Amino acid sequence: MMKASILILLLTCSSVITAFAQQMTPDEKAKYVKVITERADKIVANLNIADTKKYEKVRNIIRDQYSNLNDIYTVRDARLKEIKAKHQDNKAERDTAIAKQSRATDAALAKLHKKYIGKLSAELSTEQVDLVKNGMTYNVLPITYKAYQEQILTLTEAQKKQILIWLTEAREHAIDAESSDKKHAWFGKYKGRINNYLSAAGYDLKKEGIEWEKRRKAKAASN
Repeated sequence: MMKASILILLLTCSSVITAFAQQMTPDEKAKYVKVITERADKIVANLNIADTKKYEKVRNIIRDQYSNLNDIYTVRDARLKEIKAKHQDNKAERDTAIAKQSRATDAALAKLHKKYIGKLSAELSTEQVDLVKNGMTYNVLPITYKAYQEQILTLTEAQKKQILIWLTEAREHAIDAESSDKKHAWFGKYKGRINNYLSAAGYDLKKEGIEWEKRRKAKAASN
């Protein structure tokens, strides 16, 4: 059933993307490509790639990923619109169709994600791939990981490791999210999990936050 759903999504994808492309003027297409190319350029600029051809190849891999993600979400939105129109008087059938479409979209995203990471890994080191992932997710992982360690000075190595594991998992989801808000939402979800984990370990997060703010103010005052 899942393979059939993916096939249907791919077939639908082709027709919807074609229709979407036909609706865009040459100027709109050029502007869209320019935006995602510039976005990819900013990410690759942090990788210290000296070879121009390799730089452009990696940049194009990232650019194409943005485009491919947009294609999947364009198909999803079109399909959801059709489903809601078709089943507007039958909530049960509508919800079933929406759930099926959601599974097909998730499967397509997972397939694209694996292919994308494979392409990056063929060109970059593990550290560079991580920089790409951070670049695509506004560096939320390193910023948040650092913040937890600065807020709670008594974290054990095991706790730091668990926090990093969950933030890394959040980043894997956020890479494929369709907007800034939804990327941040993935991290928000996992930060909730982390906070529950730390509270269960006996930390008073409110108190830790107040003490952290005092340290930050004291440091700012001394500079």
